[in-house]
Amino acid sequence: MRICVFGAGAIGGYMGVKLAEAGADVSLVARGPHLAAMKSNGLRLVEETGETTVTPTASNDPEDLGVQDYIIVTLKSHSVPAVVPKMAPLIGPNTTIVSGVNGVPWWYFYGVGGVLEGTRLASVDPGDAQWNGFGPDKVLGCVVYPAAEVIEPGVIKHIEGNRFSLGEPDGSKSDRAVALSKALMAAGLKAPVRSKLRDEIWVKLWGNLSFNPISALTHATLDVLCTDPGTRAVARGMMVEAQEIAEKLGVKFPIDVERRIDGGAAVGAHRTSMWQDLDQGRPMEIDALVKSVQELGALTKTATPTIDTVLALTQLRAKNAGLYHP
Repeated sequence: MRICVFGAGAIGGYMGVKLAEAGADVSLVARGPHLAAMKSNGLRLVEETGETTVTPTASNDPEDLGVQDYIIVTLKSHSVPAVVPKMAPLIGPNTTIVSGVNGVPWWYFYGVGGVLEGTRLASVDPGDAQWNGFGPDKVLGCVVYPAAEVIEPGVIKHIEGNRFSLGEPDGSKSDRAVALSKALMAAGLKAPVRSKLRDEIWVKLWGNLSFNPISALTHATLDVLCTDPGTRAVARGMMVEAQEIAEKLGVKFPIDVERRIDGGAAVGAHRTSMWQDLDQGRPMEIDALVKSVQELGALTKTATPTIDTVLALTQLRAKNAGLYHP
């Protein structure tokens, strides 16, 4: 089984080290100083239990790596459409694209049935780049739970979590999903195959939709924004609107809004990824996390006044910083 992790930053690098350590045939696509450090010194993973250094096959050119059985995409969502053509050398007739990207996935309405079957989402897949370039039949969904960060080129610090939930768009328990699950579990990761992955997508999205933009606007860590009465009320408003949309699409939430916000507070003084991107001058992941929910609101004829307000403020903040190019 040949596995390529495309976008071996914090999460992709964490997964890559664990797979390589377990003896998997894994290759990594990365770039810049991070890639240079990997090639010179290996890729080092720092965990509470110790440190591990591996020397995986790594390149910034997919043509160096050849056709893969699985391509695990761990880029920021807005980066994927532009690199679809570059991924062509990795893709053969039996390649599976594992979409480990935050937010509403581009394949959301493939295999879902009903009147929205086959609906494309412009906010996450402009020009249908992924739908037409990959083909939704090749995709295997993935909800990423670990938290990690690149603390210096070639060095990744694992913060918490080791679960990567997998799921077919149609909810089946396919051979390809089971085979990848076994490979990830052999690497010490949790990789359950879910029949209703969209439910998990929305529970994670609840937090990303609200906590990320609010923290970018206020520079408040999770423990603060989830307990301050004002920002908690804004987060609650966004989540309630999102829940109405999701339930119209058949999603069932295993917890309520208050418990989800309390879970965010329990994480502690954490800076969200969108706030970190703003501080470090990186493009902000606004469309997949927030604008996509607004788009789904329009599709389901659901009013989203709180989401609309926070989205407008966040877009302008990012535009003024030169970090948002819809």
